[in-house]
Amino acid sequence: MTKTEPETQTDSEAIQYTADVVAVTPSRHVLLIERGWPPFEGAWALPGGYVDAGEAPYVAAARELAEETGVLVPVGALHQIGVWDQIDRDPRGHFVTFAYMAVVPDGTQATAGDDARTARWWPLDELPDELAFDHADIIRAATIPNS
Repeated sequence: MTKTEPETQTDSEAIQYTADVVAVTPSRHVLLIERGWPPFEGAWALPGGYVDAGEAPYVAAARELAEETGVLVPVGALHQIGVWDQIDRDPRGHFVTFAYMAVVPDGTQATAGDDARTARWWPLDELPDELAFDHADIIRAATIPNS
């Protein structure tokens, strides 16, 4: 019997970790960004992005929210709503996202930054027809009890 080399992961097989934020107001508006890059370039999505090496997902969530929208939320104000890890949720490969919710005051200003073309508050009952990735599912989980 010969010893075989252990399998190694290629970049396309490596798991990537991201963090997304469902920022909502008491008047039931949610903050979305228009994506400036593929995949889903031009589509509306939750603010979020990569978790850096050595960074906690909730810290990445607050950082990405600030970088993409200018909205500052203390990490203690973020509440984890779930982890989305379906193999096919991102066309770039295997991405696992930690999703958080934050309630921010009505009238909070958002300004597009980083890789967002636009940042805009949307009424929860008037969201765009299609959102990037599985972000409609994440919003639903954050805003509908027991979903």
